[in-house]
Amino acid sequence: MRDQARPGSRHLPPGLNIIHEDRDIIVVDKPAGMLTMATETEKTRTAYYALTDYVRKGNAKSRYRIFIVHRLDRETSGILLFAKTEAAKRTLQDQWEDTTKIYAAVVHGQMDKASGTVVSHLVESGVHKVYSTRDAKLGKLAQTAWTVVREKGAYSLLRIELLTGRKHQIRVQMADLGHPVAGDKKYGVKGDAFSRLALHARTLTFAHPFSGASMTLEAPMPGVFAQLTGRAVPEEG
Repeated sequence: MRDQARPGSRHLPPGLNIIHEDRDIIVVDKPAGMLTMATETEKTRTAYYALTDYVRKGNAKSRYRIFIVHRLDRETSGILLFAKTEAAKRTLQDQWEDTTKIYAAVVHGQMDKASGTVVSHLVESGVHKVYSTRDAKLGKLAQTAWTVVREKGAYSLLRIELLTGRKHQIRVQMADLGHPVAGDKKYGVKGDAFSRLALHARTLTFAHPFSGASMTLEAPMPGVFAQLTGRAVPEEG
């Protein structure tokens, strides 16, 4: 794999950290509160904007650019993969179903078993809120596997694997189980005052778009999660 010298981190906003970079890809740890890409109301405080500036070394006329492979919710922190060429983007997206995506989540309550898989159909309402439906023709199939890592008092730390990738999938399905993600203002417990959404994209395992080598990259779990479940413990995957 051909590593590339970094142009310099001075063009990156606080909290956006590079995990891996080479000629074809750039992988970052996105902070909670930052968008992946622009919306109608926010154009510049995005990971895409910051990383474009980064690879261009601040030169707007530079030919360098990055390409969005996938997205994370604004409120979700963690690992985010971008391509540096259109060919790399296509390759990564074509194999996205084979990419392993592991999250860490702190949820309300203690689970009634050590692990499980949630299967439902999700549909988005007109107010951009997602909900479950029994009508398979109306909703999109969503599957989420979870395992308890640690329990403490009124909270559980879960290792979650996305088996499908739907908008707000983890947040909606955990709420459906009666264990909403801590700090979730949209789907969570009324009056939940936790400082942020306790959902973090922990690892990605994928084939490098040029070499084909298997890569597993990790974004360390936020220390703030320990406020709810105590000392962080190592996770597999």
